[in-house]
Amino acid sequence: MAVIDEVRAELAVAADPERARATRRYLQMGPGGYAAGDDALGVTVSVQRRVAGRHWRAMSLSEAAVLLNEGLHEERLTALFVLVRKFRAGDEDERRAVYDLVLACTAHIDNWDLVDSVAPHVVGGWLVGRDRSVLDQLAASTAVWERRMAIIATLAFIRDGDFATTFRLADSLLHDPHDLVRKAVGWMLREVGNRDRAAEEMFLAGRYRSMARVTLRYAVEKFEPELRRRYLAGEV
Repeated sequence: MAVIDEVRAELAVAADPERARATRRYLQMGPGGYAAGDDALGVTVSVQRRVAGRHWRAMSLSEAAVLLNEGLHEERLTALFVLVRKFRAGDEDERRAVYDLVLACTAHIDNWDLVDSVAPHVVGGWLVGRDRSVLDQLAASTAVWERRMAIIATLAFIRDGDFATTFRLADSLLHDPHDLVRKAVGWMLREVGNRDRAAEEMFLAGRYRSMARVTLRYAVEKFEPELRRRYLAGEV
C-alpha cells in the first residue's frame, strides 16, 4: 500500500461523524462561511500529529502534495504536519523543496489552522536570513489566507528578536477587511510585546486609536489590567 493510502486509511478509521459536524461549524465550512465548500472527517489534531509522525519519513513530497491539494481538511492538515517535520529534518535542498511546495499550494492552505500550522515553521523558517519580499507579495494578495500567512510567518523572526518585518507587514495589514487577518496582526504584535514591550508600545503609539478594535485587543491582551484598559479606552 502506498504511504498516502496508509495515511488516508488511518485517518478514516479515526473519523468521528459528530466531531466532523462540530468541526464544520467551528471552521465555518457551511454556506456563507469563510471555508464554505470544505469538508471534515472529524479527526482530532493529536491523532493527525501521530499519523504524521509515523509516516513523515516515508511519505514523498509528491504524495504530500497530492494529499494537500486533494484531501479533506484533516488530510490537508496532516500533510502540513508531514511537511513541517520534513523541513525541520531536511538539508538545505530539502528545506527549499518543502518551502517551494507550500508556496505552490497556498490555494489549498485555506483555513486559519492550516495557515498557522505551517507559516511560521516553513515559510518564516526558510526566510530567516533571506530576502523576505515574498511576504509583501502575500500580504498584498486578494486571498485572505495568503495575507494571514504573511503576518504569521513573521513569528519565526520574532522568536529571533527581529521585529522589523512584523512591523512593516502589520502596517500594511492594519486595516485589513477580514477579521482573521486583523486578529493575526494583533497576535503577532502581542508576540513582539512578550519579548520587548517597549518595541510593541512604540509601534502602537500613534496607531492604536485607529487600528481595528480586535487587533488592539489581541495586541494588548497580556498588558497589565490598568494599562490594557487605558489602551482600549484611548487614554494612553
